[in-house]
Amino acid sequence: MDKRPALAAMTIVITLALPGCPGGNTGTKRDYPAPTAADVAARIEAQQKARTGFSAESTMDYWLGKDRLKGAVLVMGTTGKKVRFNALSPAGGNVLADMACDGAAFAYVDNQNNCQLAGPCDRQSIATLLRVEVEPEDFLYFAVGTVPLAGKDGSVTWDGKSGHETVVLNGPAGKQTLEVDLRGGRTDVIKSKLEDASGKVVWSIENADFGNVKDAAGNEQRLPSKTRFKSPNQQADLVVEWGDRTLNPDLTNPAKFQVQIPPGLPACGAKP
Repeated sequence: MDKRPALAAMTIVITLALPGCPGGNTGTKRDYPAPTAADVAARIEAQQKARTGFSAESTMDYWLGKDRLKGAVLVMGTTGKKVRFNALSPAGGNVLADMACDGAAFAYVDNQNNCQLAGPCDRQSIATLLRVEVEPEDFLYFAVGTVPLAGKDGSVTWDGKSGHETVVLNGPAGKQTLEVDLRGGRTDVIKSKLEDASGKVVWSIENADFGNVKDAAGNEQRLPSKTRFKSPNQQADLVVEWGDRTLNPDLTNPAKFQVQIPPGLPACGAKP
């Protein structure tokens, strides 16, 4: 009786079981105890509490009216739905557009197109300049390398290939999926997306090139230097390269988040 076919089959099984061979369950192992979804959520909430404000120079790929631009944008924000954007002209640093949310209302002046907008401070406010709808409070989280959370309950799966955790959280806002790097005591949010009850993506974000950034007290925290935010409902995305950035500066002066609209300036989009 010829036993060669049986030996060949055994060889294949053994080969697939060897570490590092194609088709095997390869990759690294956690260097820390397996976390629960609540553990990861708690670490992200701790980030949110430690990063309550920022000011930054950035290069953004964004929309201004009907034009897509890439240029310098000065931006700052703090808790309480307060954000401010100055889009600068590449020709000389003049302010092309100025937008602010003061916690209750927003004001926007487009100096390039000589028009203005005003209204309540909500997810539409930031979209007036950047074309992506995001709550002002959530934008603060995105700008400091963290994310709003849909909930605290869910599941965690280890990806040995990337060395990251895949976390799925469920809550009233929908299902949120996160890719988080917890190695070495860090909590780097690499990716995250939120889907509503119908499975439609509300927003997604990707972060890259993490490094240390000092807060106003001199403490260092890990933040991404590149962020990409997508808002599929608006078929728009925002790419940000973060430059000089300060965490938790003094932003208590309310005038920092107010834009004065010149009298008689027409509304943007209004017919002459």
